[in-house]
Amino acid sequence: MIFQYASRLRGTPYFGWIFALASFAAGLGVRFAVDSYLPSGFPFLTFFPAVMLTAFLGGTRQGIACAALSTLAAWYWFIPPFSSFQLSGPALVALGFFIVVVAVDIAIIHLMNVAVERSKRQEAEASMLAEERRTLFQELQHRIANNLSFVSSLLGIHKRRLSNNPEAAEALEDARLRLETLSRVHRRLYDPETKTQRLSESLGAICQDLVDASGRRHVTCNVAADDIALPVERVMTLSLVLIEAVSNSLKHAFEGREDGRIDVRLVGIGDNRLALIVSDDGPGLPDGFDPATSDRLGHRIMAGFARSLHGEIAYENDGGSVTRLVFPHA
Repeated sequence: MIFQYASRLRGTPYFGWIFALASFAAGLGVRFAVDSYLPSGFPFLTFFPAVMLTAFLGGTRQGIACAALSTLAAWYWFIPPFSSFQLSGPALVALGFFIVVVAVDIAIIHLMNVAVERSKRQEAEASMLAEERRTLFQELQHRIANNLSFVSSLLGIHKRRLSNNPEAAEALEDARLRLETLSRVHRRLYDPETKTQRLSESLGAICQDLVDASGRRHVTCNVAADDIALPVERVMTLSLVLIEAVSNSLKHAFEGREDGRIDVRLVGIGDNRLALIVSDDGPGLPDGFDPATSDRLGHRIMAGFARSLHGEIAYENDGGSVTRLVFPHA
C-alpha cells in the first residue's frame, strides 16, 4: 500500500522537486535548531532522512539533487572551518563517507522503485489478460446457450411436422424441453451477476423455472441447501439431476390434481459427502419399481449424471416419491 501511494506521488507533476526542496529546507532548519545540542562530528545527521525520503517519495533525480544540496550545506555550515568550503583531511573523509552512503541508499531505493513499477506493469497486464479471458469465456458460454436454444427451436419445428406420429412428436418435445431448460440453466450458472448467489437460490430458481414451464402454477417447490460451495461444473451436473427429478415429479406426481408440493434439500451427511433429496407428495413410485429396468429416459439420464459425480442414486416412497443422490463433496 505504501509503495503504491509513493508511486502515485511521484507521478504528480513537480511534486518531486517541490518535495526535494522542502525536505532539504527541513533538514537544514532542524540541523541549525539542534546545532548547539550536538557534539562536533555530526554535520550530516538531519540530512540523511531528508535524502532518503526524497529519493523514495520524490524520485531518483530529486533524491540526488537533495543529496547535492545537503552535501554543500553541511560542508559550508557544519564542517570546520565553518562558513567556508575549505576542507581538512578528516573533513574530507567525513564528506566522502556521506557521499558514498547516500549514493548507495539512493541506488537501493531506485532499484526498489523500479521493481515496484515493473510489478505494477505486470499486474496491469495480468489484469488486462484476465479481463480478456473472462470476456471471451462469457462470450463462449453465451454462444453455447444460444446454440442450445437454436437446437431446441429446430426440434420444435420438426415436432410440428410429426403430427401423424404422436410417439415421435412426444419424444422430440421431451428433447426440446430438456434442451430449453439446459439453456436457461447454463445462462444462469455462467452469468457473472449470479456468481454471488447462494446455492439454495440457484437451485430454487431452477426449480421454479421448471414449475412455470410445466404450467402447474399451484405446485410449490421448496428448496433448502446447506451453506455449501461447489465448482460451477459440479453445480451444473447437480442442476441437471435436479431438473430430471423435478420434471419426473411434475409429470407423474400430480395427475388429476392442480396443487402439489415438491421439496428439494441439499445437505451434508458426514464423511465429506452430500445428499440431494427431491421428494413430492404424489402417489409415489409404482409397486415393484426398479430403476435398473425402467424404460424412463429420465432415470437413465440421472444414473449417468450420478456416475459423473461419483455418486449413487436411489428411489423410494415416503409420503410420495423420493429421489436421493449421494455423492462426495470433492
